[in-house]
Amino acid sequence: MAENADLLALLAEMKKSMEKGQEEMKDRMEKGQEEMRKGQEELRKGQEEMRKGQEEMRKEQEEMKNQIQSHVESKVGEIKDHVNSCIEKIEEDVQSVKREIGEVKGEVERKIEEVEDKVQGKIEEVEDKVQGKIEEVEDKVQGKIKEVKEKVQVKIGDLEKRLSELEDRPINLPANPDLTYSRPTVKSLTFDGQTSWTVFKTQFDVVSSANGWNNRVKASQLVASLRGSAAEVLQGIPSDKLTDLMTIKNALEARFGDSHLTQFYRTELKTRRQKPGESLQVLAADVERLMSLAYAECPQDVRDSLAAQYFVDAIRDEDTQHATRLMDAKDLKSALAYSMKYEAAKTVSKTSRNVRSIEVEDGTGKEKDEKFDCLLKNFGKIIKQSCCWEEEHSSTKSERDLLEV
Repeated sequence: MAENADLLALLAEMKKSMEKGQEEMKDRMEKGQEEMRKGQEELRKGQEEMRKGQEEMRKEQEEMKNQIQSHVESKVGEIKDHVNSCIEKIEEDVQSVKREIGEVKGEVERKIEEVEDKVQGKIEEVEDKVQGKIEEVEDKVQGKIKEVKEKVQVKIGDLEKRLSELEDRPINLPANPDLTYSRPTVKSLTFDGQTSWTVFKTQFDVVSSANGWNNRVKASQLVASLRGSAAEVLQGIPSDKLTDLMTIKNALEARFGDSHLTQFYRTELKTRRQKPGESLQVLAADVERLMSLAYAECPQDVRDSLAAQYFVDAIRDEDTQHATRLMDAKDLKSALAYSMKYEAAKTVSKTSRNVRSIEVEDGTGKEKDEKFDCLLKNFGKIIKQSCCWEEEHSSTKSERDLLEV
């Protein structure tokens, strides 16, 4: 019981203590709430002051914004006025430049028309001169051809007359007819080993055939025609074989012949190219020479076709080579004639273009006349060389031998 009483007393005391604490807590809470109300009141006052300050700042910002805007607008107006004045000035300058360009353009067009008129006149003058030269050269060539034909006919007539006289003469045969022959009607040739053996052999065969020599006479004449290093070949031939034509020919062929050089000549022909400054006529003559050495055994039509192809491949100027290749010439003569005509036309066209680019100035007329005269002379030389080359190659080798009589 006593313990329960103590416990109850303790509980009562604890209850009082708790109530007292609650009272103190309540007082503290009331004081805190009062302080909070005071703080909130002060906070509201501070917020009110802040709102007033913000309002004043907004007003000041608005005033500053208005001032800046008015200043910017005034500056923009000034800039616009300045830009407009500059644009107007530039437009005036542009119009002035356009007027000057128009004046210069008109002057240039007048100058161009004057140059074109003068160039056209010069071209027509050159064409007339060239045409006259061509006609003059054609007349000369025809005259030369006619003259050569007449000379050849006269020579042939003389040879026929001599042959008929020889046929009419009585022939007294001696004991050894092989050693007797008529007097040569065509003069004998000489060979010193410095010229082409193939060419000499061809000429010798023509002469011996024209004179009617037999093999023993041919052998004697061949031995008599040898000079210099060619005559030294006779030292290696037995004395009893000096009257045998084939033995002498074989010895000369082995020493001076070029049959073993056929492949060399063919390679040289394939790699032949026109040299700087070398004319087309010289190139064609060399191609013809190499063809006779490299393809002597081929038929004439095959040699003509191959010569034309090698000639076109050897042309140095690409435009001339291309144009001549398109022409598809069947022989060397046609390819040469076309390539020379193309080069002449190209030269005239190039000169005309150069004349168009020259400014028209006082005192230059004489210089241009000299250039045209020089061009005309060069063109005349080209035509003359072409005609001379055709004339030289129009006659056969046998005709040239006959003219030597």
